[in-house]
Parts: sequence; C-alpha cells; structure tokens
Amino acid sequence: MSSNTKMMPKVGFGLWKIAKEICADAVYNAIKAGYRHLDSASDYGNEVEVGQGIKRAIADGLCSREDLWVTSKLWNTFHKKEHVEPAMRRSLKDLQLDYVDLYLIHFPIAQPYVDFDDRYPPEWIFDPKAAEPRMETAPVPLYETWQAMEALVEAGLSHKIGVCNYNTGLLNDLMSYAKIKPAVLQVESHPYLTQQRLMKLARSYDIQVTAFSPLGALSYLELDMAGAKESVLEQAVVKDAAKRLNRTPAQVVLRWGIQRGNAIIPKTSRPERLAENLSIFDFELSSAEMTAIDELNCNRRFNDPGQFCEAAFNKFYPIYD
Repeated sequence: MSSNTKMMPKVGFGLWKIAKEICADAVYNAIKAGYRHLDSASDYGNEVEVGQGIKRAIADGLCSREDLWVTSKLWNTFHKKEHVEPAMRRSLKDLQLDYVDLYLIHFPIAQPYVDFDDRYPPEWIFDPKAAEPRMETAPVPLYETWQAMEALVEAGLSHKIGVCNYNTGLLNDLMSYAKIKPAVLQVESHPYLTQQRLMKLARSYDIQVTAFSPLGALSYLELDMAGAKESVLEQAVVKDAAKRLNRTPAQVVLRWGIQRGNAIIPKTSRPERLAENLSIFDFELSSAEMTAIDELNCNRRFNDPGQFCEAAFNKFYPIYD
C-alpha cells in the first residue's frame, strides 16, 4: 500500500500515560481487539514497549506492518535541524520499525538539546539536578524544524508529517513556507473544547485533524489537572443520547468526535473499554444531538502549557491566548 493512499484509521489507541510494565501487552491487546492506529511519542517513555507489542502482534499473524498506522512525535529538545533525524531514528529503533506512517512536531516549543546518553526521554526540565530545576527554551524557529521534518519524508523515514498543539496563527504561518504540507494536525478537542475555528481552518488546508483527550477530563483526573465534576459524561445531553441509542455516554462522546470528521485517540488499557471505544461505527447521532453537544463548549483546555509549565516546571510559557 503506498504512503499516499493509506488512510489514517478514525479511531486510534493513545499511548500517553500507559505504564511501561503493561504497555507491550496493552498494544498487543489493542491490535488483537482491532485497532490499527497507534499514537506514540518519544516523550511517553514507552516506545520500546510499544515496539515489543507491535512485533509480537505481527509475529502472531494479527496484522502486517502495512495494516498498521503508527504515529510518533518529535520532542521539544530536538527541534534544531541537526537533531531531528537522530530523534526520528531513535524512535524507529525503539519501535523496531523501518518507518512511521506519521511524525508530528509534539509542541511548538523549542528547548535546549539533551543528549540521548544524558537522559531519554529528556522531558521538560533542562537540568533535574539544578538547585532550582526549571524548563528552559531555545531560540529555534519553527520553519527550521519543519524543513528537517520534510527531509524525513524525502529519506523515507516517515510517510507523512504534521504538527500538534498548533493554533490558527501558527498553522497559517506553516502553510506559507511548507514544501511538504502537514497531513495531520493533532490537538486537544472534546465537547468542552470544540475548537470550531481551528477545525474549519485545517479543513480549508486539507489537513486531517486528530483529537486527543476526546473524552475531556478523564485523562487528567489522575494528574490533578481536572476535577471529577468536570466529566462531560455526566452531561444530560450525553446521557439522553446514550439512553436513546442504548450506548454508553463515552461511546456517544467518541461518536460525536468522529462524526465531526476528526480522528480520535482514546486511551485505555482495560480490554472491555478497548472494544467499547471501537464500537462507534454502527450508530449515528442526530443533528440536534450533535448541536447540543457542540453547545457544551466552554473553551476548557486541560492540556495547557500556559498553566502546567509554570506550575510544574517553574516557567511561564503560554502558547494559546
């Protein structure tokens, strides 16, 4: 299957926060359950285990490499042009793959280089041993990073490239200089953060959108970045639709995500949830239900560097207004 015709599956298996000790099995079980889209990143710290799960699934005949859509991401410390390809090759080595289907710039944030031998993944703090450990930034323009990303496609290391966490201004800017256009924009989106204008702009550029954290607060409760009362699954419009369709509230919210035209990457390591999250293609929300869920939007962003960088890494660094 050529890289140009292969389509990214609408529902992917998100690998953020999946612990190393269960990650290989989680990936294997996801593939066994029918997932063919795996959303990985060097920063998640589990790409070795992801690779083990993929290798076992292929060896057991659950799928071929060509059946899978594997995404990885360039971390902030590797934005300088000379560091992009080595970072990509490190992910490929860990994943035990010759190429990825999609490689994304993880954040529009450049940080000072950290050598693989010093610390990998480097995470956000520049020097964890410093008297006052903090995040630091580096003066690397995004166009330099994108040019190095384009070279990855030309070298056959990634079939497609794209960006995460870009706003409308950055997307417009990127499209003005990209020789190889971004195939995918991955951003946080759920009923509390619909990002309608950003989605419309991406569509106008023929960029596919992947929504991370499609269930909203659920991904952030354990990180104390959301409160239990912020669950969209408790909203009356979601519960009413679930009752009408004889589905779970989570299935309704995930269906809303793909019915908007986006791909989604819910995360779970529970086998029953793996199947549940995939079972959203045999029913449809009404236009009234879609509109009612859209209207839950309150621009609530859970994954916001403007908040967590200052709180956790002693650096105020907003990237959204």
